[in-house]
Amino acid sequence: MAISAVTASTSESIVHIQGFRMEFDEHAVIRDLSFDVRDGETFGLLGANGSGKTTTIRALLGIYRPTAGLLHVNGRPFQPEQGGSLGYLPEERGLYKKESVIDVMTYFGKLKGLSKHAATSWSMGYLERVGIADKAKVRVDKLSGGQQQKVQLGVTIMSDPELLILDEPTKGFDPVNRRLLMGIIEERKAAGSTVLMVTHQMDEVERLCDRVLLLKDGEAAAYGTIPDVQAQYGGTTARLTFTGDLPDSVRYRVTRLENNSAELDLDEGVDEVDVLRDLIEAGVSVRSFTTGRPSMDDIFVRVYGGHDEPGEV
Repeated sequence: MAISAVTASTSESIVHIQGFRMEFDEHAVIRDLSFDVRDGETFGLLGANGSGKTTTIRALLGIYRPTAGLLHVNGRPFQPEQGGSLGYLPEERGLYKKESVIDVMTYFGKLKGLSKHAATSWSMGYLERVGIADKAKVRVDKLSGGQQQKVQLGVTIMSDPELLILDEPTKGFDPVNRRLLMGIIEERKAAGSTVLMVTHQMDEVERLCDRVLLLKDGEAAAYGTIPDVQAQYGGTTARLTFTGDLPDSVRYRVTRLENNSAELDLDEGVDEVDVLRDLIEAGVSVRSFTTGRPSMDDIFVRVYGGHDEPGEV
């Protein structure tokens, strides 16, 4: 199911994409895609591998030439001279690995227009913030992957860019560092940055994003605020912990079953009280039972049928 993504006025948007189509060897990987990222919001660009997320970002930044459509940053196609107002964290990290952390960060700070002193001072404060100040004089290639990722994020947010484009910013992070990085993203938004974030982590989406677009096969499968998207996929989700065997039922379908917990997608018009009674009458010992809107995880699984696709475009 493709969703028509109605775009906002360009005066309200820092990113404006309309009628975007991208073909490689006559194969369309993006089909008539339109959406906006509004000034000051955190926007989630979501989808399975191969759905077109990275292709969209690369076309927006002029790395790819679109087959058709408008892709604007601040009202015009992106140009390198706009780079000072934009921070881009690509999925493939790019650091000078034979140099020390502080030298690399200072170098990028100077490219962004900071003085050497200002770039070094900012970098040391950031390294302290993310817990790797002791690595300032260590060569980048001696850092762990997660530590390198922290350095890359620091380079990205240095100089307070107006627009942050983050492609899988917490990829490979443990829960503690993921929380740290999400906190930094929230700080940048509070400071006035607009954030366009590509991620597979649906808890990050629910915590950080004002609006989202869920791509499937190069088209918008869902678009809007989290409540908007939940309404698009409708229904009520029951979450329970239990012992016993869940019976088959015409009132619901099981969308997740792990050990002694499950999520049930209730059919339209079904009363959750009837579902609970059916479970008890079938001999299921229900320890907890709650209902609510489907989570973003639920919606992702519904859209993709539980299958992720190999490769990213």
